[in-house]
Amino acid sequence: MKHAGRQSLRRPWPVRLSEGPVGLRPLRTRDAGAWRQVRSRNLAWLQPWEATPPPGVDPRPRSFRAMTRSLRAQARVGLCLPFVVTYADSGSDPDATTARAERLVGQLTVSGITLGSARWAQIGYWIDQAYAGRGIMPTAVALACDHCFFVLGLHRIEINIRPENAASLRVVDKLGFRREGIRPRYLHIDGDWRDHVAYALHAEEVPEGVLTRWRRRRAMEERHRGTSAPQQGPSA
Repeated sequence: MKHAGRQSLRRPWPVRLSEGPVGLRPLRTRDAGAWRQVRSRNLAWLQPWEATPPPGVDPRPRSFRAMTRSLRAQARVGLCLPFVVTYADSGSDPDATTARAERLVGQLTVSGITLGSARWAQIGYWIDQAYAGRGIMPTAVALACDHCFFVLGLHRIEINIRPENAASLRVVDKLGFRREGIRPRYLHIDGDWRDHVAYALHAEEVPEGVLTRWRRRRAMEERHRGTSAPQQGPSA
């Protein structure tokens, strides 16, 4: 049984995962142009949630190439899964019938992968503001979670979010992550040590898979919208 779109259940990495127009694929050095374009367009949107160097650490930002090489090296030894989030966008042409362009719209990283008796990891993510609110990131996180649970055999997935980050909080709420509490001064974000709220899921909480849970919730929301739409009465 496939739990996470069209992925192979036998290959932990590299892997491509997809659900409808939403995809996850490995980050590549040739993504530099698209990645920089999205990031520059979203500076104000992303800056309040961006990791920054703590005092005493070299403040110079790493190049995209250096970041990608570091993440890919970690992926090769099983420490992380560095994905980009893609969206198959037909653009503005309403009559487009050919294969849709796959746009880079965000990034998702599974990091801190720990095996042995712990078997856990954490997920971090960001998305282009122009594509927020379409259910793309909840779908991407669900795909990554199912890959971690059913392919890597992890037991626990954790996501830590600043309490002011309403958009990211909506993602974990939609997927049914459990709130575990505040982690004071947990990460250095936007120039200071910031409190985060810890959310988690254990594999036994979602035996059907996170993606199946998310599909069910979306279907319920769509039915609710359909039944709550105003009815058109007869003309006078």
